[in-house]
Amino acid sequence: MAALVSRPGRHRAFDLGCGNGAVAHWLAGKGWEVAGVDPSKSGIASASRSYPGLRLEQGSCYDDLAARFGQFELVVSLEVVEHLFFPRIWAQRVFELLVPGGTAIVSTPYHGYWKNLALAVTGRMDAHFCALWDYGHIKFWSAATFGTLLSEAGLRVERIERVGRISVLAKAMVASVIRPEAGSHFFGPSTDRTVTMVSR
Repeated sequence: MAALVSRPGRHRAFDLGCGNGAVAHWLAGKGWEVAGVDPSKSGIASASRSYPGLRLEQGSCYDDLAARFGQFELVVSLEVVEHLFFPRIWAQRVFELLVPGGTAIVSTPYHGYWKNLALAVTGRMDAHFCALWDYGHIKFWSAATFGTLLSEAGLRVERIERVGRISVLAKAMVASVIRPEAGSHFFGPSTDRTVTMVSR
């Protein structure tokens, strides 16, 4: 990511789930024009106090963000998708926010067979998949399911890297994805992949 954001020139970046604004601030320090949203009213208030020069507003992936903010060369969304009831809407928003050829860096906690087995045999399943955590994680992604989610939205997955000292027990994974250029051989999302929220 450091190499990506250090390229010369003035570029636009969007932080989807910007939290306290720390990542947006870091990008701005690298010369990027940054905007972002977070659903937390208190989080955005804190971010706006800390970084008043950045356009950080209350909002979420369930809003039409491209209509509101435009498109960007870079989208960052770190540790967000595991909290969402409708992750396909999140992936669709990432696609819509990117200009053709733009890159997104997205992350989520990693889960896989060996990690889940290690949690089970060490008696840590309840602590890890804690049902008592208000606003906690509700989706648990493997590299395969995360890649499928991103590809379904029309994004080209460049790489998914696990983060941690032991790969099969990794804490998180980071994906680098690209919105393909118009006319490329990679097909974007068809109309039947458009995701609609359903009220229950």
